Order: sequence, then C-alpha cells, then structure tokens
Amino acid sequence: MAKERVPTDTLLRRLFKTSSLNRFVENLEKSGQDAPPFHIYIKQLCDEKETPAEQVIKKAGIERTHGHKFFNGTRNPSRDKVLQLAFGFGLDCAGAQKLLTLAKRGALYPKIKRDAVIIYALERELDITTLQEKLHNLQLPLLGAEK
Repeated sequence: MAKERVPTDTLLRRLFKTSSLNRFVENLEKSGQDAPPFHIYIKQLCDEKETPAEQVIKKAGIERTHGHKFFNGTRNPSRDKVLQLAFGFGLDCAGAQKLLTLAKRGALYPKIKRDAVIIYALERELDITTLQEKLHNLQLPLLGAEK
C-alpha cells in the first residue's frame, strides 16, 4: 500500500508544534522507507509504460551506454539527465518532480527561467528537441549540456 503524501506546509505545522524532535525525525525516516532506489523505479516505469529502456534513452537524447548505467544502477544521473529521462518517458511535471526526488536532485522551480521553460515543455508534452530549441532561442543552457 502506497503511503499518503503529506504537503510541506502540513509538515511544517507539525514540526512547529512537535514536543519531540526525535519522534518527528523518526517518522520522516519511516515515511521515506517505501521509496525505491532510482534505478529500480525507472525500470518499473518502463514496465508500466510497456516501453523498453533503450527507447526511453533514445527519446531522452542520452548516449546509449551512459543511459544504461542509470538503469542498472552503476551510475547516478545528474539533474539534467534525470530531466532528459522524464522527457524520454513522456512524463508531465509531477512525474518529473518525482524522478528528481528519487534521484535526490533539486526540484523544478517556475521562478527560475530555465526551469519554467522545462515545466512548460513537460506540461505541453513537447519532445526533447523542441525543448532544446526553446532553450536555445531564449539563450538558456541546453538540457544535458553539463560538463
């Protein structure tokens, strides 16, 4: 059974009212125990979507051998690579945020210009090539251009 997601503002109220910081932290640790490792989750996502990893990697614009290392857990993806995988899977913004969380990478924030463009593209189901064109036209760093 999946655990219920608790909004951040609710957690803050609980934290402010708690009489036992240790118990609060313990409960946080327990609530995160059911989250699978990133590589397991993306394999499960492939199964759910009935899409082979190879196809996701190709649609994501990630080099083949590099991409397979994410799927077998021998390499942890950067934030940009996680976002590329989100496009490879055809995820919306919520799905991409979940991928980022499981990969322990920073969330997308609409106040950041580049993130706003990425959110826009995710929600409109644009492909990675179209996203890259939009980023280029706005003179923002391309996705996956990290060194």
